[in-house]
Amino acid sequence: MKYFKIQINSEAYQDIQEGVDWYNKQRKGLGKEFHLEVKDGFEKLKYLSFFQIRYDQTRCLPLKRFPFMIHYTVDQKKELIIVSAVFNTFRNPDVWKNR
Repeated sequence: MKYFKIQINSEAYQDIQEGVDWYNKQRKGLGKEFHLEVKDGFEKLKYLSFFQIRYDQTRCLPLKRFPFMIHYTVDQKKELIIVSAVFNTFRNPDVWKNR
């Protein structure tokens, strides 16, 4: 089975860390659960990379348990997923688009 490599931009890493920190303040260990769900999303993208296009060529994979979406583009020639954001769905999307 063919799978895509994952490249995570620095802004997306920052999004993940902010989410982990925020959820850990809500309940001890919840940040780790959030992080694991994000990692599961990345694994899913390796094999099922063509979720709905939301903005230009940016696709989004919603997390099941947390109100976040993984924003990414697909480079089919390089078989590469480029993650640009892991963004809270309650935030203004213009913040993400203006990166």
